[in-house]
Amino acid sequence: MPELYANIVLPLAQPAFTFAVEGDLAQTLREGMAVAVPLGKRKIYTGIVWRLHHEKPAYSTVKPVLHAIYPDPIISPVQMRMWEWIADYYMCRIGEVMRAAMPSGMKPSGFDDEEFSRDTFRPTTVRTIRLAQSIRDEEALHRCFEQLSRRAHKQYDTLLAIVDRLANEAGSGLGGEVTWNELKGDPAILKALHTKGLIEFGEREAGTAAGGYIPAGLPQLTDIQTEALASIHTLMTDHDAVLLHGVTGSGKTEIYIHLISEALGKGGDAVMLVPEIALTSQLISRLRRYFGDRVTAYHSRLTDRRRSEVYLDLLRHKTARLIVGTRSALLLPLNNPRVIIVDEEHDASYKQSDPAPRYNARDCAIIAARMYGCRVLLGSATPSIESYVNARRGKYGYVSVDRRYGDIEMPRIIVSDTLRAAKRGERLSHFNKALIDRIEAMLKNGEQTMLFQNRRGFAPYVECTECGRVLECPDCSVSLTYHKHDNKLHCHYCGYTMPMPPLCPSCRTACLTLQGFGTEKIEESLQELFPTARIDRLDRDTATSERAYNAIIERFESGQTDILVGTQMITKGFDFSRVGLVGILNADNMLNYPDFRASERAFQLITQVAGRAGRRNGGAEVILQTAQPQNPIIRYAARYDYTGMVNNQLHERAACNYPPYVRLIDIRMRHADPVLLREAAQALGTSLRTIFGNRVSGPMAPPVERIKRVHILSFLLKIENRLSFSKARTELQRCIDAIHARKERSTIFIYCDVDPQ
Repeated sequence: MPELYANIVLPLAQPAFTFAVEGDLAQTLREGMAVAVPLGKRKIYTGIVWRLHHEKPAYSTVKPVLHAIYPDPIISPVQMRMWEWIADYYMCRIGEVMRAAMPSGMKPSGFDDEEFSRDTFRPTTVRTIRLAQSIRDEEALHRCFEQLSRRAHKQYDTLLAIVDRLANEAGSGLGGEVTWNELKGDPAILKALHTKGLIEFGEREAGTAAGGYIPAGLPQLTDIQTEALASIHTLMTDHDAVLLHGVTGSGKTEIYIHLISEALGKGGDAVMLVPEIALTSQLISRLRRYFGDRVTAYHSRLTDRRRSEVYLDLLRHKTARLIVGTRSALLLPLNNPRVIIVDEEHDASYKQSDPAPRYNARDCAIIAARMYGCRVLLGSATPSIESYVNARRGKYGYVSVDRRYGDIEMPRIIVSDTLRAAKRGERLSHFNKALIDRIEAMLKNGEQTMLFQNRRGFAPYVECTECGRVLECPDCSVSLTYHKHDNKLHCHYCGYTMPMPPLCPSCRTACLTLQGFGTEKIEESLQELFPTARIDRLDRDTATSERAYNAIIERFESGQTDILVGTQMITKGFDFSRVGLVGILNADNMLNYPDFRASERAFQLITQVAGRAGRRNGGAEVILQTAQPQNPIIRYAARYDYTGMVNNQLHERAACNYPPYVRLIDIRMRHADPVLLREAAQALGTSLRTIFGNRVSGPMAPPVERIKRVHILSFLLKIENRLSFSKARTELQRCIDAIHARKERSTIFIYCDVDPQ
């Protein structure tokens, strides 16, 4: 029998390695299985069997696969195809996709067998209780209760508690199960019931679905929502993806719920992607009212153990589920998914930035749907221009809902000129008089206010008025942000901190001044202006954990908070009933960002945060403070003129050769030695221009050109839609490989961000 070999993918930025398959393993090993393999002199890694074959590699010594970790494959053929597509399109290694796709607990590593074994994930189990088969019918159960009521009152009460729990929560009648922890019963009494043959003890993995319970009653749809749902069904017959363009508060979630119910009813999974982890808690609570224990959450804030349990549960139990999560949820072992919903599809958070794979979950969802044979629904009040253009061209189906649920009017957006207010003496602290007056009115009426400022901290930078020095991070080319709560300067890139110095480090004068304002300063100013108001802040500094985040949201939702100040965290996904006013404090920061998408994102942010107001009652207002009231984007936003904004941006992008007219690849080079980096960049630039000509820009320094003492240079490659993007990526990779071929340049880290956001 010919020798058997396996190509093994490891969670490393390396190509697959070849190992020998020996002994009994040759009879049981299959593609997609997780195995332990030796690498180097001492290290043991978890790898995935990618291909089995009989082709002996060229090198003389081939190390053997040590053993299989799980008895069955943990990666399906569709997942393998998906990983390969991601690696190819986003120009990375399959090992890097594996690293992102699988929980850490499922890919242990160690320096010996014992260490590897300690690191191996073992699911926790919970003890369960079932009624004995003999008493599961009503008559037998009645007789049992009658007997216990005479002489065993505590056993009677415990058995009754078990039956009540089964009837109310398990959803599978008397044949279901409850856990010991749920019941909180006396172990001695439970043992007595077991001895009498009335209950049975069992065990299952913690976190696995027990009954697949679906409560009755889906939300009632309005006529407009019903029409939109029917249109989605029709368009999904001819299109891989449908774009649902619904204004904020139009009830897109209710439409999602009906689509999910249909998918689960067909026995397949439904996947709902959300851009931020913060949105999952509120959404999951809402979805569980309709789908009970079929709802499974998956995101990076879960413990690694919990993520591993979810992964294995989906793998082993083929009950139809609703998986709600961030981008990584798309890479789970799905069971015949029937629909993939991408909520807030425009959000840049769907694009992974670092580390590789730098994939966009929205775009990957469409590819995954093709592979699984299902459909995708993209939902947003402010769709990305690329998605909207795809819908306009007929590539995607398009459904519009242009009215709020219950015909509630959209909030009125009032543009407030900060320069004019300052000249008239109508500006106090960071607030125009128009905003202050409206906040006072909200407080008197018992309504809530949300204030949006897209900078956290107290002051974005500290400047010496004597010599002009701005205090910067010693390791990154960015200014330090002052945080008043700890009286320290923080770098928001590398985490460096230092105490606020009393004197300027350059001229030794006491002329350091705080410039600009962040959410922390806004909160303090509000406390001075409105001393009796209950004020809260939601940003990365206050939402340090899921518990802290939920506490802030719950206080606001229950009316315990009058004014909520926040960053982008407050702009999307929330449904608060008492918000009568939204204030946008500095729209200019969004407009002046050096990015071709800055105008589009400013419009999206303004529209999204405005949409948090007046979701139950009309008459809500948005005060938009800006020094550029005549800016076209500000005017489009004030009118909710999405089409006008899109046409304006398409005109500019066509003139400057930007998406959707071209595809972009951002090429980044990093190294601690700026001289070596510059020389290599010049060489790469020469080879790129030989192939791509004037489609290449660079090398150039990005806005932040040094992070953690590592210097960065970048190129931007533009490929017209009519050209082969696959061929362009191949040629680009050849140029990069040529740079790394020279020994002195092999340590330069080069990566490609395909379709950067």
